[in-house]
Amino acid sequence: MEISANNIMLILAALLFLSVFVGKAGSRFGMPALLLFLGVGMVAGVDGFGIKFDSAEAAQFIGMISLSVILFSGGVDTRFKDIRPVLAPGVVLATVGVFITTIVTGAFIYYTFHWLAPDFAFGWIESMLLAAIMSSTDSASVFSILNSSRTGLKQNLKPTLELESGSNDPMAYLLVIILIGIMEGGGLTDGSSLWAQSLGLLVMQLLLGVVGGVAIGYATVWVVNRLRVDNEFLYPVMVIACVFFAFSLTELIGGNSYLAVYIAGLVVGNCKLSLKHTITTFFGGFTWLVQIIMFLSLGLLVNPHELLKVQVIVPGLLLGVFMIIVARPVAVLLSLLPFKHFTARARLYISWVGLRGAVPIIFASYALMSPAVPHARYMFNMVFFITILSLLLQGTTVNRMAQWLGLKEPLKEKEFKFNLPDEITAAMSEMPVSARLLSDGDTLKEITLPPNTLVIMVKRGNQYLVPTGNTRLYLTDKLLLISEEESHLKNLISDHA
Repeated sequence: MEISANNIMLILAALLFLSVFVGKAGSRFGMPALLLFLGVGMVAGVDGFGIKFDSAEAAQFIGMISLSVILFSGGVDTRFKDIRPVLAPGVVLATVGVFITTIVTGAFIYYTFHWLAPDFAFGWIESMLLAAIMSSTDSASVFSILNSSRTGLKQNLKPTLELESGSNDPMAYLLVIILIGIMEGGGLTDGSSLWAQSLGLLVMQLLLGVVGGVAIGYATVWVVNRLRVDNEFLYPVMVIACVFFAFSLTELIGGNSYLAVYIAGLVVGNCKLSLKHTITTFFGGFTWLVQIIMFLSLGLLVNPHELLKVQVIVPGLLLGVFMIIVARPVAVLLSLLPFKHFTARARLYISWVGLRGAVPIIFASYALMSPAVPHARYMFNMVFFITILSLLLQGTTVNRMAQWLGLKEPLKEKEFKFNLPDEITAAMSEMPVSARLLSDGDTLKEITLPPNTLVIMVKRGNQYLVPTGNTRLYLTDKLLLISEEESHLKNLISDHA
């Protein structure tokens, strides 16, 4: 079935409908939802229901738009106070770690493929290109799996992994573009010239990416806080426009666009923003939508029968396992050598959560579109196979590995699903009722509270009560407090813990 203007809405509706139900069913068995979305696309393609989608350009465009939204949303949800302690190791993993992964994996590909798949025996440049395509961890997969796991991780592992996956695409992208440029005869023939130009391009891309992201992030905050419209739902539309500005304008000045949108999201998420709750709620649903569409389109692009060939399965299994148990751990261990605060178990866990996903497949489409890359379709199929292997082996064991290594910790769920708008300067917090709190009496009027502090709601079991001074409190109750001074709340909670 050809996708046309007449049937695209019906096909899209059916695929989205099926993806939601498959994702819900798969979550009961610990299957990553993104892997299931990929599977729906494969089943719906030419080897399944017969939907024909073979445009690498269209898939790449969908991926570019989707990754922009995913990275921005990931940045918005990340508190800078959480990533500040892990900023240095995260950046090193995102740059040095990617480079080491490429070198180690590229050498393995060169020697292994000459032995196992002589028909696809890659030269050194091709081997390094395939390794570079798979060198970065995937932000969509990492954000999705870590955020849906509803478990906490010790030693600041969650912000470390999110920072790495959100910022390591530029390094991998740069390596892919340089290597494809060499194969297309881009003039980088002299060794010293190659390294000098590559290093200069890397520094420029990262620097301009950060500058572009910070500038447009603050510009977004300034515009949204001064936007005066009656319809609050226009605010998310304005933010989407700013996301696309961050991507395209940074690209125009020669910076890395993916890094820019992630940095812009960090800025927006850590500044006071009008109607922030409306904007973040919108992006929560919108991010899931673009993730589903991206993985569906990538699933449609592959021909499953090509993945079942011996020359894909055998080298793919060896390469995938090598990356999981050798290349990724070596890169992590070497990158984190200067950072002594990570325990051996934490380093092992970071090594394990090196998930591959949409990003390597999208990078593989760059090779697919270049006539100078031999065996580009074989590379694409290999990357797709290893992505599925990574999501199956690593994606399904993220929580179990954390538990096995003793790195899980209870995640405090909010009892009151309520947030104050950024325009309100008061602080709000939750506190369980303790025996010490009730030492002077068990009614609200008998409890001593700091100045300008109120109890605005009480949770008792599954009931939410609006209290008065005569409301009797019990040890199982949870209180929602509001105060003009955040320090008052912190002192109250610590005094009655």
